[in-house]
Amino acid sequence: MTTPSPPRPARPSSIAELRRVAQPPEVRSRANAEHWTASLYLRDVSPYLTWILLRTTISANGVTGLMILTGWATAFSLLVPGIAGPLLALVLGQAQMLVDCCDGEVARWRGTSSPAGVFLDKVGHYTTEALIPTMLGLRAAGLGAGSPLDYFWTTLGLGLAVVIVLNKALNDMVHVARANAGLDKLEDKRGGVTVPTGRLLARLRSAARFVPFHRLYHSVELTIVIFALSLVGLAIGQVTADRILLAVLLPLSVLALVGHFVAILASKRVRS
Repeated sequence: MTTPSPPRPARPSSIAELRRVAQPPEVRSRANAEHWTASLYLRDVSPYLTWILLRTTISANGVTGLMILTGWATAFSLLVPGIAGPLLALVLGQAQMLVDCCDGEVARWRGTSSPAGVFLDKVGHYTTEALIPTMLGLRAAGLGAGSPLDYFWTTLGLGLAVVIVLNKALNDMVHVARANAGLDKLEDKRGGVTVPTGRLLARLRSAARFVPFHRLYHSVELTIVIFALSLVGLAIGQVTADRILLAVLLPLSVLALVGHFVAILASKRVRS
């Protein structure tokens, strides 16, 4: 008979101990659940914020709530005129991802991971990534420029939001389809069943790594691109820069959506 391990203390004794428990190898090695900013630097910073959060009574789901609010603030900051709005969105977009790292770390330390936390995380990312292009549409329509709104651009912004949400939903549809068919959950690793079985599609998927426009629609990438175009807007005008960006992003997003759909059907993800 094995002796049960003693309960974990409410707070870690060191950052090293917190990293060991809250950032196990299976978390750091995830192929799709970890954003590149997490691998680049956020996972190095997040334990210090998690340390502070663990000294409070806030739950892991409460931290996810903070992530959601930070994401919404990221989107609505784009309504600030000029370059200040995109700059604020760029900073808040990084902050959202930092808090997104911390909610899981709090849950793993306290042993409170739950489906509710996963659900709230999805809500945060879906709503944020729909609100950002919507606010970009309002900027492109001339909100705050002192002239009547051009609703053509608000329509394009809403259209981009819909396509982005559909593209995100495809991944969740795969998990739902597999669960309903009684198949095992997909492992979060590169290659394997995610690779298209057709030779041409496999080559196109490989080539997409060199022109990864399909990755532009995450909140972090969107805020980076919006800020970059706002720098161009210093020369050509912010509204003009926003319109150029929106006119480019929408057709590329449709192409990314179609490619994602075809890649799923051509892989083993939805095959028994």
